[in-house]
Amino acid sequence: MEPKLYAARPGPGHAAVVSTPSQAAPAPTGYGRVFAVSEFRAVFAAHVLSMLGVIVSEIALAVLVYDLTRSPLLSALTFALGFVPYAVGGMLLAPVADRFPARRVLVTCDVVCAGGVALMAVPGPGIGVLLALRCCLAVVAPVFSGTRMATLADVLGNGELYVLGRSLLRIVAQCALLVGYGFGGLLLVAVTPRHALVITVGTFLASAVLLRCGTRHRPARAAGRTDTPPGLRRLFVDQRVRLLLLLFWVPPAFSVVPEALAAPYADALGSGSVGLGLLMSALPIGTVAGELFAGARLGPATRERIALPLLCLTLLPYLGFVLRPGLAASLLLLLLSGAGSAYTLGLDQWWVRAVPEELRGRAMTVLGAGLMTAQGVGMALAGVAAQVAGVRAAVVAAGVLGTLCCGGLALAAVRPGTTGRWIERPKAETGLPGI
Repeated sequence: MEPKLYAARPGPGHAAVVSTPSQAAPAPTGYGRVFAVSEFRAVFAAHVLSMLGVIVSEIALAVLVYDLTRSPLLSALTFALGFVPYAVGGMLLAPVADRFPARRVLVTCDVVCAGGVALMAVPGPGIGVLLALRCCLAVVAPVFSGTRMATLADVLGNGELYVLGRSLLRIVAQCALLVGYGFGGLLLVAVTPRHALVITVGTFLASAVLLRCGTRHRPARAAGRTDTPPGLRRLFVDQRVRLLLLLFWVPPAFSVVPEALAAPYADALGSGSVGLGLLMSALPIGTVAGELFAGARLGPATRERIALPLLCLTLLPYLGFVLRPGLAASLLLLLLSGAGSAYTLGLDQWWVRAVPEELRGRAMTVLGAGLMTAQGVGMALAGVAAQVAGVRAAVVAAGVLGTLCCGGLALAAVRPGTTGRWIERPKAETGLPGI
């Protein structure tokens, strides 16, 4: 459904206009069009609060576990447990996103997270209980994120506004990685880990209130359906959806390699903690810059046209590490690779067209769960490769293998007679012969 604010969906390069009997007020352009929708503002604010809650709780719990055990292994395990249960929750609980009203699912997930963090903050639970609670939060996370992304299509429609809204939520996530851990570290200077956990309880509850009061009730998309467990058969039998999932999952599995190896690479460069921070920040900064440019300056048809070429190019800068670049050149290569992630805006539009509305919630849940799992696997394999062949060789190998895989997926997407035609809009809509 299209937002009521707009009288008609604007075409590429045209701003929407809200008319009144006396005058025509100019509508905002670019990302401003998305913030003109009141429900999206509530979803966006809740997303920011949830991200802060997740990041601060991760830091606080890791510090708390280390304080209790003095074990670096167990402290690191609290972060790793954020990846492992994600796939389990995404697959087993994905149907929940469509079988219950979206607002109820979102609010319930926030309340469950608030309750789990509150139990972590209570003095007394052992390490096993703390880690089990961390797993519970990780199981709930994909259901929440998948339902929220599916709700965007209800709030913003299936067109340009949806793509921009989804892009904004990804940008927030990247920015949270840049500033969230620093904020959490500063917070722990002022308060104890348990008090920091109490603060995150407040962020989750505030998110729940925003979603409950700022979004309207919508019925479940697939109430009463009896799909075979875990309710994903219809999703995976569609060849278009399977290919799109791979297009979303494969590049990040390779792109995380420099981040996973940032510490040993910074040590090899002799750049110390400053270099480590810069290396960790370069890829997210490039990603944010690329998405902002594509979302604000390029039209829908252009974003779709460049999606597959960018997909094939985004990992090529990693090949530059074979030249043993210094810190400045390494940062430039990572920035370029991150900017190539703007291909996701084109994929978003193909995705929302390919997935039936009644499966949208579980589709988004599976998409997010697979993305987290792919990145976790990529990080683990990066460590193995670096141990065997060295850090630079591992990054270069990620560039070579990732580019080959992305090229193969791009060919599959455009090959005549297979799945290629689903990414093609009618010629009357775009004026283009293909993507």
